[in-house]
Amino acid sequence: MLSTMKTTILAGASALAFAGAANAQDTYVSISGGGSFLMNSDNVGAFVGDFTTGEGTTVPAGAVLPDGTAVGWQTEFDTGWAINGAIGRDFGWLRGEIEVAYQSNGVQTHTGVNAGGIALDGEDAAVLITGQATNLGVTVGDLVAAGEGDLKTLFVMANAIVDFENSSRFTPYIGAGAGVGFVDVLYAPSATTIIDDDATAFAYQAMAGVGYELSPMTTLFAGYRYRATTDAEVNASLFSAQFDVENSASIIEAGLRVSF
Repeated sequence: MLSTMKTTILAGASALAFAGAANAQDTYVSISGGGSFLMNSDNVGAFVGDFTTGEGTTVPAGAVLPDGTAVGWQTEFDTGWAINGAIGRDFGWLRGEIEVAYQSNGVQTHTGVNAGGIALDGEDAAVLITGQATNLGVTVGDLVAAGEGDLKTLFVMANAIVDFENSSRFTPYIGAGAGVGFVDVLYAPSATTIIDDDATAFAYQAMAGVGYELSPMTTLFAGYRYRATTDAEVNASLFSAQFDVENSASIIEAGLRVSF
């Protein structure tokens, strides 16, 4: 499916390039950037194979959580940044474009670690390490609260945008797009790498804003977009488990579009 999606996107880019060559004055390029406000992720997963606990506070070393036992926690993110570049064709009231975008958000904190319905934030962090027979002196909650790491995504999108042209220099617009997102997840609180993996996922977005015509060939614009991927399926590094990481963001942006 993803291979077909990539082929379709590349074909669309080629078609836009050809159309632009045939009628160059309707072709444009744009660049924009702004703040990325990534929503909290409920990281839902399960152990792959039996997991044997280390020495916790109330959970003893050697407790076996069987294959498939649910495990997860919630992650909050810092405000990040996003940059977007596109090439497109203006058909008058409708624009079609191919866009490449990148966004990055640091991890602020992790909370609510649980496994098999057992809350682990108050347990000694040794519980997460199979074979650990003595306490580490720090709770799971304190270990993960530090929140080092980040979530980064490279997007390749095909967009359709409707311009509401009028007699003024201001042109409101709305649009939507779909494509593919290449997601890189790093969760490493307190220098302990829990997840360091990447995934490819379906991506989609909706956008709205307003453009201001500086000249017949140049437009400033500002707007909002909601951009997301389906859950990124990644593997844990600290123990054998798989997780679905949520990846959706609000983007506040400003940019420049130039026709040629």
